Amino acid sequence: MPRYIKNTIITSKVETTPGTDALPTGAANAVLVSEMNITPLDAQNIGRNLIRGYFGGSEQLVGPASVKVGFSIELAGSGTAGTAPAWGQLLLGCAAGEGVLVTPARVEYTPVSAALKTLTQYYYDDGVLHKLLGVMGNCMLSARVGDRPLLKFEFVGLDGGVSAAATSASYAPWKKPVAMTKANVIDITLGATYAAGALTGGTVYSSTGLELNFGNVVNFSAMLSNETVDITDRDSTGSIELELTAAQEVALMAVVKANTTQSLALTIGTTAGNKIIIFAPAAQLLSPKKVDKDGKRLIGFDVRFVPTDSGTGNDEWKIVTQ
Repeated sequence: MPRYIKNTIITSKVETTPGTDALPTGAANAVLVSEMNITPLDAQNIGRNLIRGYFGGSEQLVGPASVKVGFSIELAGSGTAGTAPAWGQLLLGCAAGEGVLVTPARVEYTPVSAALKTLTQYYYDDGVLHKLLGVMGNCMLSARVGDRPLLKFEFVGLDGGVSAAATSASYAPWKKPVAMTKANVIDITLGATYAAGALTGGTVYSSTGLELNFGNVVNFSAMLSNETVDITDRDSTGSIELELTAAQEVALMAVVKANTTQSLALTIGTTAGNKIIIFAPAAQLLSPKKVDKDGKRLIGFDVRFVPTDSGTGNDEWKIVTQ
């Protein structure tokens, strides 16, 4: 009988010991996804290249192999300020740390460079269970006008085996996002200050939204004694398109030429429990380009999100739910 893509269920849970199955369940750890894909065996196959007195290929040996999973999730709060959203544990597998703060109630996600977390993920493909262990990955945030705000993940894990299995899922912790419309956002803000869950100052620009790529360097490393997935570096980048006056375009062009960094922020949602702030304290605008949007002139910029000069780093960006 046929199997159907819509019957897929994905579960994910933070591991206590990297590479050891955390046993995620559909009841407690289901992930509400869209746009999913899986590479069930991404093997470094080994050619034999035999010479046998006639033309023809040789079979290959299956070498070290990992499993890759990609999916998107909707970016929304937990419904309660100060309670971590369901997608928070996915960010932990992307070299991010989670801080639950009380004044005011909020949860902040920031980059980390040590004590990284790994995940166990189960991918139930309508009767076939693929297990991924020691999972780490990269995330791209997409918040564009006229769309849903999304987190797009690409994960790599160790092959934990394949079996015939099924499960059911509960998606109660996953909340509905707001649409990216004028009524639901405070648009791209340059030059603001963030403190204790609030943005102050800065200039708000009309934009088409924001894209932010964590830029994690994710490697599957095979040794004779062990295999691991590691995040070894990070280079966060993104893009924006702004509607500027002539004077603003000239001013921002000077900012680009001077290699100046400034803060960049975007606020999604207006209601407690479903309000999200994306804040970067040192964003560098680069590569200005002229953009035609329905006959209107916009100016697009590539953005580099870099650590501040504090000496401690790990502050290129912050995702706050409150």
